Amino acid sequence: MGIYINKGNNAFRDIVNGDYVDKTSLIPFVNKTLNTECRYSCVTRSRRFGKSMAAKMLCAYYDKSCDSRELFCGLEVEKDESFDKYLNKYSVIYLDVTSFTARPELGDRIVRVIQEKIIEELKEAYPDVRYRDNSDLMDILSAIREATGEKFFFIIDEWDAICREFPDRRKMKGDTSGAAPTILDEYVMLLRRLFKTQESDEIFAGAYLTGILPIKRYNTESALNNFREYSMISPGRMANALGFTHDEVMGLCNSFTMDIKEMEQWYDGYRIGRASHIFNPYSVMRAIENDRYKSYWTTTGAYDSVVTYIQMNFDGLKDDIIRMLAGEHVYVDTTEFTNDMHIVRSKNDVLTVLIHLGYLAYDEDEQECFIPNKEVGDEMNNAIKATSWDELAKTIQNSKNLLAFTISGNEQAVAKAIDLAHDENTSILSYNDENSLACVLSIAYIWAKNEYVIHREYATGKGYADLVMIPRRNVSKPALVIELKYNQSTDTAISQIKRKNYPAKLADYAGDILLVEINYDKESKQHTCKIEKYQCI
Repeated sequence: MGIYINKGNNAFRDIVNGDYVDKTSLIPFVNKTLNTECRYSCVTRSRRFGKSMAAKMLCAYYDKSCDSRELFCGLEVEKDESFDKYLNKYSVIYLDVTSFTARPELGDRIVRVIQEKIIEELKEAYPDVRYRDNSDLMDILSAIREATGEKFFFIIDEWDAICREFPDRRKMKGDTSGAAPTILDEYVMLLRRLFKTQESDEIFAGAYLTGILPIKRYNTESALNNFREYSMISPGRMANALGFTHDEVMGLCNSFTMDIKEMEQWYDGYRIGRASHIFNPYSVMRAIENDRYKSYWTTTGAYDSVVTYIQMNFDGLKDDIIRMLAGEHVYVDTTEFTNDMHIVRSKNDVLTVLIHLGYLAYDEDEQECFIPNKEVGDEMNNAIKATSWDELAKTIQNSKNLLAFTISGNEQAVAKAIDLAHDENTSILSYNDENSLACVLSIAYIWAKNEYVIHREYATGKGYADLVMIPRRNVSKPALVIELKYNQSTDTAISQIKRKNYPAKLADYAGDILLVEINYDKESKQHTCKIEKYQCI
């Protein structure tokens, strides 16, 4: 077993020896692509979504240097008709790019060192093959193929690490003319040499790349346009291949006596293609290990980048961030992004990067993005505190005060706080339809998302909308039923709430309930408020 050639199955053995969630359905999908025009796959997800685990699984399955049958015994892939056909049938080249980007001493030699290390192992593994002098990696692989008839399966984990880690696009050392390629250029040329030449299909049965970003685009075309790409934005049939599905998390909750509702609120919310409930697997497993629901997102390492992105001065960006913090969905055009974290030219580029990083979820059907869950929402709030967005930070503080006023029953202070929220957000709120009426409440109560599960509901009659807010687990505060009326009285609003029997929707909630009625007067452009405690019968 080598470091890069035929690593064996020990890494996957360690995975299945733990609390493994069966994701082997990926293997039959990849098997169908082998030795076809679809043999090259690039699967990208945000950090901690199980990309490396999947790569190690594929390595264990294809690697001909070991016998992995026992590792897959009882798993889903064993039932597939292709299981025996490809099990341990190929020599596997496994490259973890981060093992090189983590070595600063390599400098601008990083791409050459990658080739040298793989070539060195190939020559040791195939000592009887005759190699020409000054052969590059592709020449070596071609010589092996010609001499032995073998095909390879190439796995590159974190393929885009070089793209992310070299933002200055450094030139090769000693270049003063500007004509030498950058490190990124040299890396892309290596990948094109491997996977886009006439010999490529003869040498590789398949290739599987993982990363955060899809393959870099030059103008409108991918640098490796023969790769099938499966991303957070367009996952195709690999929607369920990475991340945990609702059924998988339900099974874990049953096994470890965890609360599925809490798991949903903290870690669910990603809509990846047709999969409408995808959980962050890393956070789910940490919550189980620690028996505690909290944010584990700070360990993902993208926080500094997010702070930089969200305070970029693109028109409309702040408004969209405010909307999403309030639980809204916003439109995003993902088509112009070049898949380069360091080339961000518009609000749409910022939102697209945040989708790839996992800080936003994406609805492919509606072309909208949104904050997926409490864990990510908390980190977005933390990121905003670290920016120069004084106005937004003030909005959040005002929202915190509003919640305190509401719970204490200070009707006058609540009305003034809603006035303030409306005045601060006139650029995105027009008070001319049900949606904008609900939106002002959502924004005014942004802070409440930290302590409440908020259900936004549209009423059937024109001119009002409401929020039902249920305290999160271990939060000792009353539930709130909040309704906004347009040019009516608060007495009308409270009667409306009672007639609609909102508390019946809180059947599983046994605590106190406050009815909050807020009316907006069109002429005075001010709000009035009435708060009552609801007596459950």
